[in-house]
Amino acid sequence: MAKNILGGPLEACCTDPMTGFLRDGFCRTHDQDRGPHVICAVVTDAFLAFTRSRGNDLSTPIPAYAFPGLKDGDGWCLCALRWKEAFEAGVAPKIKARSTHERALSIVSKDDLLSYRID
Repeated sequence: MAKNILGGPLEACCTDPMTGFLRDGFCRTHDQDRGPHVICAVVTDAFLAFTRSRGNDLSTPIPAYAFPGLKDGDGWCLCALRWKEAFEAGVAPKIKARSTHERALSIVSKDDLLSYRID
């Protein structure tokens, strides 16, 4: 069973829009997930602009992939490296700790993640 950064069972991040590498609502990881997409974040306009400037536009819908495009307030499983980059730039979004996979701790410190905790 997948665990979160608090040591408990991993909880769902978001199902509207459906998130997760496996598109099951959870920030689980997989061998093919090069991200890894394990941080459950509530995105902000500032973060969306930041990630777009880094070449990853999460705001624009891509119907071919059933991707609606994200807007301020949406939950999404983010790549831990991108969240860390945004954190260092001062634009990291808040996170849901119970929905953030423990693997995130291999990339971002627990203290940094918990300082952005909203649940």
